[in-house]
Amino acid sequence: MWLNLNSMFLVQRKLCFLGSRAKFLKTIYSSEIFRLSTSAKMSLKFKNAKRIEGLDTNVWIEFTKLAADPSVVNLGQGLPDISPPLYVKEELSKIAAVDSMNQYTRGFGHPSLVKALSCLYEKFYQNKIDPNKEILVTVGAYGSLFNAIQGLIDEGDEVIIIVPFYDCYETMVRMAGGTPVFVSLRSKPVDGKKWSSSDWTLDPEELASKFNSKTKAILLNTPHNPFGKVYTKEELQLIADLCIKYDALCISDEVYEWLVYTGNKHLKIATFPGMWERTITIGSAGKTFSVTGWKLGWSIGPNHLIKHLQTVQQNSIYTCATPLQEALAQAFWIDIKRMDDPECYFNSLPKELEAKRDRMVHLLESVGLKPIVPDGGYFIIADVSLLDADLSDMKNSNEPYDYKFVKWMTKNKKLSAIPVSAFCNKETKLQFEKFVRFCFIKKDSTLDAAEEIMKAWSRQKS
Repeated sequence: MWLNLNSMFLVQRKLCFLGSRAKFLKTIYSSEIFRLSTSAKMSLKFKNAKRIEGLDTNVWIEFTKLAADPSVVNLGQGLPDISPPLYVKEELSKIAAVDSMNQYTRGFGHPSLVKALSCLYEKFYQNKIDPNKEILVTVGAYGSLFNAIQGLIDEGDEVIIIVPFYDCYETMVRMAGGTPVFVSLRSKPVDGKKWSSSDWTLDPEELASKFNSKTKAILLNTPHNPFGKVYTKEELQLIADLCIKYDALCISDEVYEWLVYTGNKHLKIATFPGMWERTITIGSAGKTFSVTGWKLGWSIGPNHLIKHLQTVQQNSIYTCATPLQEALAQAFWIDIKRMDDPECYFNSLPKELEAKRDRMVHLLESVGLKPIVPDGGYFIIADVSLLDADLSDMKNSNEPYDYKFVKWMTKNKKLSAIPVSAFCNKETKLQFEKFVRFCFIKKDSTLDAAEEIMKAWSRQKS
């Protein structure tokens, strides 16, 4: 009797355990199904916003990663490896020790910096510049471009972009809902002489055909990246006349304004008659003082335009780093007081870079390349098709020639550059795919290493 009761108890206990286990497993499976079902539903929420659709590739991320190998000589990204001026670094060191300079500052620009910028640029404009209403300090020139395009370009607005162009121009216009309209620089015949950036010009009739009642703005870059073209007075007047005729704005990217070489002069389109009221001019601390890591830029223009850029900034990044702005202001004051002195960095840097440019021209020519000699900036373009490199082992055959060439050169020759078709819209990539861009704001030792690579390469071919 006791045994039977015990057996019944064990059977009931086992059945109870099995029932609990089944219930437990049912709960697990149900929650797993629910979780998968929820994930499937939630995945639609994970989708990107339409305004960034198709904008996820970036030449700098791709090629900077390739050049990160320490054995590669990097002439790709516009990254100076020369030392910034000593006084610029010393100013930052001193300011970092001041407690108040480590806190927030005015959102639209640190007071001492906008005052210095106003004092500097009033030397070039016919009008006084209100430091608080007509200057906006931003996170690099990128920030200035973003604020201008977000603040002034609406859905359906057309923005004229000159090809080749700095790659973010197109993407920023598309993010704002605008429509990029492209017009190409075209080369004149260069028989019997060096190829110069000044040989690349806009066709006046073609440019005029791009303007219409939907044109909101034109994006201008002078000195130009990647060609190093410095627009002449006549070329700028053509653009100004069209802007006035069609009541269009001009967003003028002038970050290389101080880097202009012998025989050329940088002119600001905002100083042309009728252009101040419709122009945003963009500058850069990184390009002015060789401190790209500081990421400080500025926009200058009339208050009725700058106020819209301020609205974007106050609702995005709000303000920029205080100690960097103060150090930049003090550096500007040092050079503002000696602008006619050869020691002024605005004068000494272009002189130093002109010698490096000439060295790069000679080096590229010595290995059989045909460089485009830049009149400004710190990049040089060369046609690499004459090298007849064997790119058969490059995996992605759909990429433009220059993309494959630079990847091949980085891997096999340990020398990096940037493909020029990255600065083009889809329709014009073929026009520029035989060109690559080299950066020459480099130490002599870096250029020495590049020279050794190129000369060894040339010997292998001969």
